[in-house]
Amino acid sequence: MAGHRVDVSAVDADPSCRVKIRQMAAPATGGSLAEVRCLKLDAGKLLFCSCYLLLAGLAPATTAHAQPSTTAAPASIKIGYIDVKRLIDSSPQMAEAMTKIKREFAARDEAIKTDDAKLAALRQRYERDNAIMTKEDAEALRREVEATERANKRMKDEAKAELNERGRTESNRVLRLIQDTAIEYARTQGYDIVIGSESALFANPRIDITDAVLQRLKQAGTAAAKP
Repeated sequence: MAGHRVDVSAVDADPSCRVKIRQMAAPATGGSLAEVRCLKLDAGKLLFCSCYLLLAGLAPATTAHAQPSTTAAPASIKIGYIDVKRLIDSSPQMAEAMTKIKREFAARDEAIKTDDAKLAALRQRYERDNAIMTKEDAEALRREVEATERANKRMKDEAKAELNERGRTESNRVLRLIQDTAIEYARTQGYDIVIGSESALFANPRIDITDAVLQRLKQAGTAAAKP
């Protein structure tokens, strides 16, 4: 009786990170297909992997004399796990991105603080003096207070929208870097699947490669910081 031949192939160049595993049996026994799909992160999620296996029975056929037969052992799959949140929180690239954004908005923050101080002074003046001011002066001061309130709110809303947009841009850039680093590490170390914490209910610490990926991120950050 012919044994089962197992052929495992990983399509590294496929941007969808699809790993196909085909397990072929002798014609008399039928075949089976096991497919693992890895879906890339989109807008804030990293290395989300959805796995399913469709396996047909591999019971060997028997002859009229009921002679025993053997089957080949299934191919082993090397699986890794990464803690996505820890990589985001600990990577030097994310820390640098947040520092960069803070520098960019420093002048805007100071302008907002200055305008808030101006508004507070106007309100204090109106509350203190409106009773002794002429009706026209009190009304003018009230309008100035309201106009300043609207201007300050508009400035804050615009700054908040721009800050959120810059945050998304930098976060996505760093997430892509984290993903690329994890994939490159997995390829060089011979992993078939890397599952992110977003898609894992439990992972044995022995398959956790977070520290190794984080070390590569730190090395890349140090190299980028050199003049």
